[in-house]
Amino acid sequence: MAGDEHGEPRWLDADESDAWLQLVQLASWLPAALDAQLTRDAEVTSFEYAILAVLSEAPERTRTMSTLALLANGSLSRLSHVVKRLEARGWVRRSRSADSGRVKNAVLTDAGYAKVVASAPGHVAEVRRLTVDRLTRTQLRQLAAIGRRLNSARADRQPWRG
Repeated sequence: MAGDEHGEPRWLDADESDAWLQLVQLASWLPAALDAQLTRDAEVTSFEYAILAVLSEAPERTRTMSTLALLANGSLSRLSHVVKRLEARGWVRRSRSADSGRVKNAVLTDAGYAKVVASAPGHVAEVRRLTVDRLTRTQLRQLAAIGRRLNSARADRQPWRG
């Protein structure tokens, strides 16, 4: 545990504690609320939707599995299991890379693209209802800056790889 020069922990002051607890609460309820909306309205999980959305924005609707895991914020193992489910639904197919036979790609099918297009309006409406529409433009810019700053710690360590 990091501390001062005497080995004492650097306890959080009232402002730091409030900010931390607000972040912890947000990180707890917001993903669950978004997942519930997608499951209820689109019959996909947030992770499945993230995979479909990331593929929908990729050139030729194709990403390597390792890149897709990174962009969807999941492990390669978890991604592989979920892509298998998405394949069974006809929304994604896997193929070998033309550049390297050892690299596997995930490809969004036309049915998968139709699914993400149909699911997006409800998801965006929920994102707006729970977050965006509750903040001013200044607060949105501040939130984006804070997110970039905090996410840079994750980018430095890249814990999702492996």
